[in-house]
Amino acid sequence: MTQYRYLHLDVFTDHVFGGNQLAVFPEPAGLDAETMQAITREMAYSESTFVFPAEDPRTAMRVRIFTPGRELPMAGHPTVGTAFALAHEGVIPAGQPEVVFGLGVGPITVRLRWEGSRLVFAEMQQLSPTFGDIVDPVAVVATMLNLDAHDIAESSPVQSVSCGVPFLFVPLRTRDAVDRAMVDVAALKRWVAQEIFVFSTEPGSDGATAYSRMFAPNLGVAEDPATGAASGPLGCYLVRYGLVRPEEAQRIVSTQGVKMGRPSRIHISIGADAPDRITDVRVGGNAVLVGEGVLRW
Repeated sequence: MTQYRYLHLDVFTDHVFGGNQLAVFPEPAGLDAETMQAITREMAYSESTFVFPAEDPRTAMRVRIFTPGRELPMAGHPTVGTAFALAHEGVIPAGQPEVVFGLGVGPITVRLRWEGSRLVFAEMQQLSPTFGDIVDPVAVVATMLNLDAHDIAESSPVQSVSCGVPFLFVPLRTRDAVDRAMVDVAALKRWVAQEIFVFSTEPGSDGATAYSRMFAPNLGVAEDPATGAASGPLGCYLVRYGLVRPEEAQRIVSTQGVKMGRPSRIHISIGADAPDRITDVRVGGNAVLVGEGVLRW
């Protein structure tokens, strides 16, 4: 009988049953890509990670990330969550200030903050942003989201942005519009071959900079409760279009997953010489261990 142990974490939250679920397989030796894909579908979380020995001398280990639909070159909540899992396992010694993971995009540094022997915050470095095509007319996007064109904010464009994985960012006027958004999957596949990230900067009682949702049916994820790979680009978008003041760019918070009943708080830090010259992109948060298990077949 084959068996593989995994850890179950909730990521971008400080309490169980919130944030985004993650399965981490710390000893996946012998698994091929097809089997890791099948395991991820079986786990039915947004992502699972598999931690292998380092392939690059600049890194401490190789981390492969799968969604139910396909493997990703990088992702946020799996990177942050894997750091917490390996700290729990003692693979990352208590007090170590950072670890470098080998992801599909290359070496990625994760900075670590501890309270005694307990890891309390992990912050990943992301790639510099690439701003892609602007989508127009916005009426097409509104229809795809089952919203009115008036729901889309006019202060900034509907645009693709990537810090490793591209997302289409759709600014909405209100948090209510964010909650009402509902993706027409057929229209999405017809018009946009990307994941959709909707957000509003309308203030709320949670004090967050942005109130967000992310839809990824192309990845086998109807909606994601916390998307770190989209949060870096979100911060870059907010800075580029003046939705966040320069003095606040290193203290951005995105609240995501509220509509799903799995609230997440994602911390974003953007360094920039000017709105169009971004020099540093970081995304971080907390995670909690929920349980452990073994898959057998």
